Amino acid sequence: MSADDTTKSAASMRTPLGRVRGRGAAHGGTSDFFRQRLTAVAMVVLFVPVIIVILSMLGRNQAGAAAILGSPLVAIIMILFIIAAVWHMKIGMQVVLEDYVSSEKIKLAAIIANNFFSAAVGLASIYALIKLSSGV
Repeated sequence: MSADDTTKSAASMRTPLGRVRGRGAAHGGTSDFFRQRLTAVAMVVLFVPVIIVILSMLGRNQAGAAAILGSPLVAIIMILFIIAAVWHMKIGMQVVLEDYVSSEKIKLAAIIANNFFSAAVGLASIYALIKLSSGV
């Protein structure tokens, strides 16, 4: 069997649309892989400043924490960390659901719930940060 025969037999097992698009069964796993690595790098870069901010707030009351978080640079760092962490969490959980949930209906419902949960956690965290930094 030649290399051309092997290629032809493998290509014949794919749907016509799959052959045209040239994607595998995951339909976009590479982009999820890249995004998860990107968010991981962002969290590593932001980790030290976030730890410094958290340690500087230890032992302070709400007014002291508001003064630290009221700095635009600190607020931006914290918001970027929240976004990266929530996005990383969402992608990771979605990969687990796609890999280990066999029922398509349950998988779809779980992925939708994961998206809403991730959005709720991110928005609640950013809201709390803004509320605390404004001192209200």
